[in-house]
Amino acid sequence: MAGHRTSWVLHVDLDQFVAAVEVLRRPELAGRPVIVGGRGDPSERAVVSTASYEAREFGVGSGMPLRIAARKAPDAVILPVDAEAYGAASAAVMATLRVQPGAIVQVLGWDEAFVGVETADPEAYARRIQQAVLDRTRLHCSVGIGDTLVRAKVATGFGKPRGVFRLTAGNWLEVMGDRPTIELWGVGTKISRRLAGLGIATVAELAAADPDALAAEFGPRMGPWYAELGRGDGTDVVDDTPWVARGHSRETTYQQDLTEPGQIEDAVRELAAHVLDDVAAEGRPVIGLTLKVRYAPFITKVFTKKIASTTDRAVVVARTLELVGRIEPDRPIRLLGLRAEMTMPDDAREGHSPTRSGW
Repeated sequence: MAGHRTSWVLHVDLDQFVAAVEVLRRPELAGRPVIVGGRGDPSERAVVSTASYEAREFGVGSGMPLRIAARKAPDAVILPVDAEAYGAASAAVMATLRVQPGAIVQVLGWDEAFVGVETADPEAYARRIQQAVLDRTRLHCSVGIGDTLVRAKVATGFGKPRGVFRLTAGNWLEVMGDRPTIELWGVGTKISRRLAGLGIATVAELAAADPDALAAEFGPRMGPWYAELGRGDGTDVVDDTPWVARGHSRETTYQQDLTEPGQIEDAVRELAAHVLDDVAAEGRPVIGLTLKVRYAPFITKVFTKKIASTTDRAVVVARTLELVGRIEPDRPIRLLGLRAEMTMPDDAREGHSPTRSGW
């Protein structure tokens, strides 16, 4: 019975993490709308990395162009991204989680992690985590409690900010059933639209959907997985095996559109150099390439290519330039991105996580 359960998954999510780190460095910004993105200049092409709760009240959100965010929240303080500071703060948080009694910690990103724990009182354990993180880092977090990773992750949204919420098989459909599928972890705009095309609009409808119909739409692996998501089911195992990246990517938004073939080739070569430096640090060969092209004003295309396994930089660059040939001529380009996929080591963590989708 759920009431006697002692094995729990906790999802720890730092509240407005990047903005909170900036406010700690500049206490005078507390309570003010704060936007972090690009080089902090809304006249440049850049997007919002994060926005404080105060800025979100104006409709500012992650991924929004900075110039639009500045218009929505004219009194907001706009700051440049400082990845080094956020990385240091994140490391302190994760170190705090790892020293909690009996904790198994699976890091999901800068600002979130799963914690597996045996306890008869997960709410009390969650509150202790919140206090420990606050004492060590002065950062607040929310904690979702679940009997699977999916339920714990979704629960956190109901606990924000600074709260604790529990979702289990017992209350999943009561809490989530009438909500749109896009509120599920791993279901974005495109997938929710495709589900709607099958007559599936809510979480309850997805939970009750025919797996065969889903498999026909999404494939034999992903179809049943979406049905599982609708029920909140899945693994309850928190895996602390260090995450191994499948690939590395870099992208650049250009302040002036690229219009000449020579400009585009030079830009791709520069991206490739940075990506290959990241790949070299892994010591694994490249087996696939993805070139992301955003034409002006804002139309994005993605070109992919599998290549023979290689660690030769010149070969990877040559294969990348072959992808450049698929770019439409005479169309101005505002962004380029390059991702290199690598072979995976034998002992890499297995399984699918909705947050590990790359681009």
